[in-house]
Amino acid sequence: MTSTLPAPLVVAEPPPPPPSASPPRSRWRRLLLGSPQDPAWARPSIYALLILTGVLYIWGLDKSGWANAFYSAAAQAGSASWKAFFYGSSDAANAITVDKTPASLWFMALSARIFGVNSWSILVPQALMGVASVGLLYTTVKRWFGPAAGLIAGATLALTPIAVLMFRFNNPDALLVLMMVAGAWATTKAIENGSTKWLALAGAFVGFGFLAKMLQALLVVPAFALAYLIAGPPKLGKRIVQLLIAGVALVVSAGWYIAIVELVPASMRPYIGGSQNNSILELALGYNGLGRLSGDETGSVGGGGGGGGWGETGLLRMFDSSQGGQISWLLPGALIVLVAGLILTAPRIRTDRARAALVLWGGWLVGTGLVFSYMQGIFHAYYTVALAPAIGAVVGIGSVLLWRRRDNIVAASTLAVAIAATSWWSYRLLGRSADFLPWLRWVVLILGLVAAVAVVATQRLAARLAVASAGVALVAVLAGPSAYAVQTASEAHTGSIPSAGPATSGGFGGGPGGGRGGGGFPGGGFPGGGFGNQNGTTSQNGGTSPNGTTSQNGGFPGGGGGFGGGMRGGGGGMGGLLDGTTVSDEMKALLQADAGKYTWVAATVGSQNASSYQLATEDPVMAIGGFNGTDPSPTLAQFKEYVAAGKIHYFVGGGSVGGSNTGGSNASSEIAQWVADNFTATTVGNTTVYDLTS
Repeated sequence: MTSTLPAPLVVAEPPPPPPSASPPRSRWRRLLLGSPQDPAWARPSIYALLILTGVLYIWGLDKSGWANAFYSAAAQAGSASWKAFFYGSSDAANAITVDKTPASLWFMALSARIFGVNSWSILVPQALMGVASVGLLYTTVKRWFGPAAGLIAGATLALTPIAVLMFRFNNPDALLVLMMVAGAWATTKAIENGSTKWLALAGAFVGFGFLAKMLQALLVVPAFALAYLIAGPPKLGKRIVQLLIAGVALVVSAGWYIAIVELVPASMRPYIGGSQNNSILELALGYNGLGRLSGDETGSVGGGGGGGGWGETGLLRMFDSSQGGQISWLLPGALIVLVAGLILTAPRIRTDRARAALVLWGGWLVGTGLVFSYMQGIFHAYYTVALAPAIGAVVGIGSVLLWRRRDNIVAASTLAVAIAATSWWSYRLLGRSADFLPWLRWVVLILGLVAAVAVVATQRLAARLAVASAGVALVAVLAGPSAYAVQTASEAHTGSIPSAGPATSGGFGGGPGGGRGGGGFPGGGFPGGGFGNQNGTTSQNGGTSPNGTTSQNGGFPGGGGGFGGGMRGGGGGMGGLLDGTTVSDEMKALLQADAGKYTWVAATVGSQNASSYQLATEDPVMAIGGFNGTDPSPTLAQFKEYVAAGKIHYFVGGGSVGGSNTGGSNASSEIAQWVADNFTATTVGNTTVYDLTS
């Protein structure tokens, strides 16, 4: 038989790419340089946005001095002691921690270790986190919706006034925002390819955000989970398993630290500030957790109860005089295009990416916004920075979706309504600052109305005129927040409750009863006439910065010139619950004399007061009672033991002597009274001091 052999298989070589073809780019080159398919203007535009954002966030940072001295002192302590670094202690001798988990402090403390303890080393990490947040938001939105949508999203975040403030400040919110944006980025990648790895990474990012600001980080989890549950490529059963894995990753990312702190014996670590039982679980779930929702916050200094010291709750809370100028500039437009986008994408297939993105970012915006609007406990306007990335993403995605459908009169009209509503709201917000660029509100309103009409008429306009109308619309909706952003960056901000923008008609904006950027509760001070800068001014020196002055007149009702003014010997020289104090050269020299002989060169009630002295001397100062002066740390018996052992040199009068109206400890007032009864008061400058070794 004759066998027939098959012809040899010939594999043709692929033709070489033409000389003009761009070589494939690595993942990092695509991240940094963009895709070869991007229009020519895309890459220069994002570079310009990031550079300008960096300038806005970094230029003149040192004018704010120590900013929030409470966290600056903890960063100083972490730069001197690795134990204080790990636990987030207020002092290097590890008496008590700050009332947050310490992830944000780790970056500040490392920077201070490398570059020294100064305003720049403590504040620059937050500014860089802000630039990274803008860049990552751009990358995430651009991935599915193109560079125009990404630029709108990034610019909106960069220019939101409260974002400018928080990325120039040293509160934990900068790291929180970066981790939440990173979680959204990873969730987007998971929706794209159905990867368990990316979904678990999203959980890990949120978990690390928990270590910055505890339960607030978890507000985005329902939106992330719902977006993947709806649009993830795998079958439903696998999607559920993947979400459970992501939940485990979240718990591990946050829980390792909680477990260590909870398991270490109390005698081997500092007291957990903000808790009444020396428990980080109590802090996470109570004072910094569910208590913020219910208002039941043991050890808090007041407020809560829906319309108490933290402002009126309700659906319009984000638009009121306290929050409006901080965050709500583009909020009306964002809500309009969100609803329109969801309607537009409703008939599409389950895995439609546009609808998935709207669910993710829109769920973040609506869910977090509702929690902020109705929470009964401690609430400050700067919390709203957590809404800024979601507003930017929804505006970028929704406006581009509607713009691409502008040949449809309904889509064009909806986009026009969003532009007009946003311009009108900017006009209203600018009207709350009547002396700040009074002409700008009219420019914004007129440009917005013109742009809205032009968008409806784009079918009859030439292509260049249509693009010009879009540019005018962007100018109209971003001019107001941009002006507030520049004004915010141009001024110093210190204390525990800063706010962005110029003085407004009330609340945190700096109107009657509340100083812009300084201490103060909504409506002017503590309920019943307590803490805060009663003269409506702002502390400008963050405790020890050479520029500006510190409010010296806040106090408990009847306090007589300071917290603890009723204590024998008076309380002069104090800072207060919300601001640090000015430390005189005489006080600094007194505390530094023989400092090496003592574990703490001084003790005083309240963390802000202690922070000022610690930053001035760079020696440990014990914050009795923690931030509010209401923590049972140390007890009177423990304090007596420290004094008997010669561990504390001085007691500085004038701190915020606790308890509170929410069940906090009275240990600090007991200690203050015991000191006054058993030691002789002397006055250094205007500060009352007791030598505990005499």
